[in-house]
Amino acid sequence: MTANVFSYSRDALEGIAAQVLDLATQQGATSCEVDVSEGRGQTVTVRLGEVETIEYNQDKGVGVTVYIGHQKGHASTADFSAEALADTVAAAVNIARYTAADDCAGLADRGLLATEFPALNLFYPWDVGVERSIELARQCEAAARAVDARIRNSEGATVSSQDSQFIYANSHGFMAGFPSSRHSISAAVIAEANGAMQRDYWYSLARHPDDLEPVEQVGRIAGERTVRRLGGRRVKTGRYPVLFESPAASSLIGHFVSAVSGGSLYRKSSFLLDALGKPVFSVNVTLDEDPFLLRGFGSSAFDNEGVATCSRRVVDHGVLEGYFLSSYSARKLGMSTTGNAGGPHNLVLHSTGESFDELVRQMGAGLVVTELMGQGINLVTGDYSRGAAGFWVENGQIAYPVEEITIAGNLREMFASISAVANDAIMRGSKKVGSILIDGMTVAGDA
Repeated sequence: MTANVFSYSRDALEGIAAQVLDLATQQGATSCEVDVSEGRGQTVTVRLGEVETIEYNQDKGVGVTVYIGHQKGHASTADFSAEALADTVAAAVNIARYTAADDCAGLADRGLLATEFPALNLFYPWDVGVERSIELARQCEAAARAVDARIRNSEGATVSSQDSQFIYANSHGFMAGFPSSRHSISAAVIAEANGAMQRDYWYSLARHPDDLEPVEQVGRIAGERTVRRLGGRRVKTGRYPVLFESPAASSLIGHFVSAVSGGSLYRKSSFLLDALGKPVFSVNVTLDEDPFLLRGFGSSAFDNEGVATCSRRVVDHGVLEGYFLSSYSARKLGMSTTGNAGGPHNLVLHSTGESFDELVRQMGAGLVVTELMGQGINLVTGDYSRGAAGFWVENGQIAYPVEEITIAGNLREMFASISAVANDAIMRGSKKVGSILIDGMTVAGDA
């Protein structure tokens, strides 16, 4: 299958990786790791029924990291010729010679490297073609614009298909890799009423094209989400329950991951220092990591260092059971790698069983957040402040759209105040997170 998609065979990429490892040894490196990759794709955007852009991308690269003892050097190239590979390795070795030694630098321990590679079903090429992509994008945008006469403009609809493959190898004898695919359909439109305009969007993302939402559904949801924001207003400043809609809720888990990742921990720049084995969320929160989820965007039998991954419980009824560590950050902390060089694998937040509508009724009066703006996050203190838009809830029902407000709190307190997680999780990227209800946050609007 890969032969029909890529310019290089798997054997060719493995040959390049082996060549780089040999060159590193010849040039004086005591150890080396290399990543050889290739990717290609097509993206088509239609706006107001007309083709706006047709983009093709095709790239390849070799990244080389060498060690001379505990001195590290890195270089990369997009040229696969023998001369370019030799020059790249030489550059990495020269950098290593002038780099200060770091006792924590080096390859992952040999005994931790993956030896089993289950099929995770990550590669499904989509032979969609330009003409078909244009047709699908037009159908998507048309469905969005047909929702309501007040939708007067569009940012367009996009159909994208991307395929890639890689080989990772190191001096311990590890060599493995796999192809993967990533396909998406999206739409964004603009509605206008009483001189005010609102914009919203929707998209679907999948490894397999058959897992994408129908284009008409993507467009319809984008149109409905846009129209329902018309007539937005501010709310009175106060402290209220806040329900983060599923797409927005995943950002909260992202902040948690950043706070318990190795770089933040060994630099002591996290509000969750020394939190292992302690409550960091309410008892309503249980979070799993599953690297073996079929067709998952975070699925892999090994991390970026070749270390074997494993399924594990990261948070158990609020208690932190594990960090996210690479070999380097683990050594800095006097711990063992968790197989997370390159980041977390598929994270699955357990639902407490309620639907989104049930949580709206449960909160009684408060704010539903559907969009977040700005980057007001301080991971050292946990202070949280972001612009937001969404809907005001009264008597357990959505009453009207809300805009131009700010929500604020402290992540430690917010995590401890999670009272429920809805069963409406959307798997986008490597997080599967349902809507999250927090008992109370400061909402800044009108005085």
